[in-house]
Amino acid sequence: MKLIKGILFTLSLLGFSSASSARQALTYDIYHLAVQSQSRLERDIKRDATRHPKEVLAFFEIEQGQTILDLFSGGGYYSELISYVVGPKGKVIAHNNQAYLPFAKEDLDERRYATRLPNVTTLLSEANDLDLAAGYFDRVFYILGFHDIYYRDETWPEIDDEKLIAKLFHSLKPGGIVAIIDHDAMPGTGLETAQAFHRLSSEHVIKKMTQAGFILTDSAEILKNEADPLTISVFDKAIRGKTSRYMLKFTKPQLH
Repeated sequence: MKLIKGILFTLSLLGFSSASSARQALTYDIYHLAVQSQSRLERDIKRDATRHPKEVLAFFEIEQGQTILDLFSGGGYYSELISYVVGPKGKVIAHNNQAYLPFAKEDLDERRYATRLPNVTTLLSEANDLDLAAGYFDRVFYILGFHDIYYRDETWPEIDDEKLIAKLFHSLKPGGIVAIIDHDAMPGTGLETAQAFHRLSSEHVIKKMTQAGFILTDSAEILKNEADPLTISVFDKAIRGKTSRYMLKFTKPQLH
């Protein structure tokens, strides 16, 4: 991709003469350069202030050449950023189900994956019907969607949580990471917060993921917001776009 070539050219101008020093500088700067790309959409840039994308990409260890599934990718905010980082030798699978498409239409119309981001492939599938190759992905991004596993209405197909998480485990390479960010709920609350507020306490995510064999290897409070009461809908005008969110890093164990 043009971004990666531009990064390497910039590094040469800055005097990184050896391959090793250039690689070190590229690793250090690639998240910043992805976020600062002039190719990004204006609607995405406006969201950066509350999403802290550079820190998120670094925390989940996104690297060049990786193959990444962006599960329930919505309008593709992270799909695009990840595509810049993984570069021409990497791949991004931007997944959505049918119910997501009306909400993401404006973003996706402007995103134009086929012409703007050739290393991104779209995948339309209901969660229960996902067919993912074994040991294929280096990372799975699951952003603001885990709570929807437990949401129910006539427009949203019911999701089998154990089946979906097992598919993620199956499709991830050993040592691979599932990146989960979601709207927090009050500690000790049940699954009902998914229905009432589109929120889910992190304890449920940790329980489900570890039961499936994943290891919780890290967490971060980069997206925490103390002003969020955690007891109102994420669509409430008082908090929309500014909810307190947890970041959880789950790793598939290495083979022995």
